[in-house]
Amino acid sequence: MAALRKALHGRFIQPLPFCLGSLRFASTSFKAADLTIERNPTLKPKPDPSKLLFGKQFSDHMLTIYWSEEKGWQAPQIKPFQNLSLHPAASALHYSIELFEGMKAFRGVDNHVRLFRPMLNMERMHRSADRCCLPLFDKGELLECIKKLVEVDQEWVPYSTDASLYIRPTFIGIEPSLGVARAGHALIFVIIGPVGPYFTTGAFNPVSLLADPAYVRACRGGVGAYKMGGNYGPTIAIQNVAVKQGCQQVLWLYGEEEEITEVGTMNLFIYWTTESGEKELLTPPLDGIILPGVTRQSLLDLARQWGEFKVTERKIVMKELIDGLEAGRILEVFGAGTACVVCPVGSLLYRGKTYQIPTMQNGPDLAKRFHKELTDIQYGRTQSEWAPLVV
Repeated sequence: MAALRKALHGRFIQPLPFCLGSLRFASTSFKAADLTIERNPTLKPKPDPSKLLFGKQFSDHMLTIYWSEEKGWQAPQIKPFQNLSLHPAASALHYSIELFEGMKAFRGVDNHVRLFRPMLNMERMHRSADRCCLPLFDKGELLECIKKLVEVDQEWVPYSTDASLYIRPTFIGIEPSLGVARAGHALIFVIIGPVGPYFTTGAFNPVSLLADPAYVRACRGGVGAYKMGGNYGPTIAIQNVAVKQGCQQVLWLYGEEEEITEVGTMNLFIYWTTESGEKELLTPPLDGIILPGVTRQSLLDLARQWGEFKVTERKIVMKELIDGLEAGRILEVFGAGTACVVCPVGSLLYRGKTYQIPTMQNGPDLAKRFHKELTDIQYGRTQSEWAPLVV
């Protein structure tokens, strides 16, 4: 049985839907061809790209797509940005039947607007919907609707290669009744807005981490591999614990061996020299605890294309990291995610001791190379199929 459990835990992307009743929704998806557009008669002034914060400003329009068990999917609508009206018993408010995505649009050096590997976000959103027992949808149709929203509000994509347009697809259960059950009413909505650096320290300054095994972000068999709000809200209190101890982010550990999982809301990478003298890029595996990040996958794909060092996805325990630091074998540690792209780590507080991580002293050559490669693609300096044109 132990071997069976291990095998099942290792396959977080399930071959069959969690909610079998959602199977019939896949063939009756909404269609982008049915999209209607209501233009906002009052357009807001665009902010200065150099003064943007993360997630504070939003564009003039939004996308909404309603679903009910009785009528199925309604036609998608782009409408003026506005508040939602929800029944007080809406299932998302009481039972966290909700999920979201995070993606970006970029204005390139050629003035074209691009997305970045958007189908990976659609696939992840589809898996999360299945896990939430929300109705399934056609991933390509939703992507076409999002592209149209970006096109309508294209002037909100900053004219800057230091800023971008953040895209937040959200899917919530709006069943107007209490009781823990599959929602009979649901809503997909997408809001967008211009953003600057995610961290207040700036775009490429190192962050400090608190690693405390007393706190756990997710566990095997849970929903750590899905982008649900319930994975994020409970981390705020621990983030405050980290700040009170002079750290900026949390390095999440798991289990008796203190497995390293994620850093803040990012995937973690360690670039080091192995005991045998080989350069290696390490990141935890997709075993159900961590989110399968789009940036994570992109860094792995790039590193494997280069073929210059070993690339490994495996379990990493805290003792390995500490031993590597004490032996001087750690070269760089950094997080990766849509919001920050690549974020270097400068220090680690663990069991009362602060360990300095030599990421910045080593360039950081690899983190900077990753950052440049990805941003060159995103802003059109390098042509790539990863960055499809919207406008």
